[in-house]
Amino acid sequence: MSTISIIGSGGMATAIGGRIAKAGHTVEVVSRDLAKAQALADKLASGTITGTYGATPVGDIVILAVPYTHALAVLADFGKALDGKVIIDITNPVAPDLSGLITPHGSSGAQEIAKGAPASAHVVKAFNTVFGHVLAQDQRLDAFMAADDAHAKARVSIFLESLGLRPLDVGGLQMAQTLESLGLMMIGLAKNGAGTWDIALHVDIG
Repeated sequence: MSTISIIGSGGMATAIGGRIAKAGHTVEVVSRDLAKAQALADKLASGTITGTYGATPVGDIVILAVPYTHALAVLADFGKALDGKVIIDITNPVAPDLSGLITPHGSSGAQEIAKGAPASAHVVKAFNTVFGHVLAQDQRLDAFMAADDAHAKARVSIFLESLGLRPLDVGGLQMAQTLESLGLMMIGLAKNGAGTWDIALHVDIG
């Protein structure tokens, strides 16, 4: 097993961190607020560690679990500390009134994050179509992912499998635009047609 680093200490960081710990990996929690990082570390399995914000994360896979509106600033704070890392972007860049996405036309949150990351880092879009509390229920769920680098994608696929998820490759990083629209659709479905947040997308493969 390996160490997986999570930047963030909110609900999604907690849900993902819980699955990582149950899978037997070591979790490193990194946050601007050290007290919040320690509180999450205490909530997870023994052996969970905290890292220094802005320093090089221990894990080769780094999960960016912060709101999209903070993501680029976080990348700037870490700078070259993320050289060579596989960065999993879980953000959904939705407008506060849920009227649409706030990314530039023709781009996605993941593509903007890739522009702000070191050239040697590889961004993979994943986890953005799964609600945190559903992820925490430990079911086998479908996990859609998009990335340009085949090696990074393969590593994340193995990682997702280790968490008891079914990785489904949707293509290159430009497909993150579709995944982020899908994330917005899931929010709309939960608030309207489904009437519950206890939902998840599943692909039947005949």
